[in-house]
Amino acid sequence: MDTQLHADRTRTVLVRGPQLPWVPSPEPGVERRLLERLGGEIALATSIVRYRPGSSFPRHVHDGGEEYLVLEGTFSDETGDHPRGTYVRNPPGSSHTPFSRDGCVIFVKLRQMLADERESVCVTPADRAWRAHQHAGIERALLYSSARSRVELLRFSPGARLPERRVPGGEEILILQGEVETPDEPAVLDASSWRRSAAAEQPPLTSRGGAMLWVKQGHL
Repeated sequence: MDTQLHADRTRTVLVRGPQLPWVPSPEPGVERRLLERLGGEIALATSIVRYRPGSSFPRHVHDGGEEYLVLEGTFSDETGDHPRGTYVRNPPGSSHTPFSRDGCVIFVKLRQMLADERESVCVTPADRAWRAHQHAGIERALLYSSARSRVELLRFSPGARLPERRVPGGEEILILQGEVETPDEPAVLDASSWRRSAAAEQPPLTSRGGAMLWVKQGHL
């Protein structure tokens, strides 16, 4: 049966990830927290996926591509082991057989690339180059950039504030560590909370105790 969850991308969505249930996948030991979904088992989807130790998924093709960030543990496939903090883009038409020996959690986006997005990307924590942001107390590390979108990590020092900003093509964020405050409801977002907004004008984000965010812009 098809599922539609936050499928209208013109609407702003804010989800407290830790409050979502884990939904079983077709494979034993693999569960998902659904953030965004349009379709059945093969769907345009954004999810937090948990692999129990020793679990795996059968070989599959990425129609529409796959993009993921390892949140916990080590995620593996034919290309090798991808530890916590690794960011990967598998382009449309690629395939793999993923598994995790000791268990892991990943943030994954499926079937959201255009046919001409052919670049394979793998950025490990050792590859990151942190640079000062234009706003005090914030650093940024670029993960991917194209004419259509930009993906980066933002690291907030305690008390840092990212002011209102214009982002043509919208913005999507996932809180990786710490907390940030927004004018939205709920006003405080903790780790694994997700926000998606296609609006060009984005609200300020403030972190009292420090935080790290995954941010994608321009793709909505």
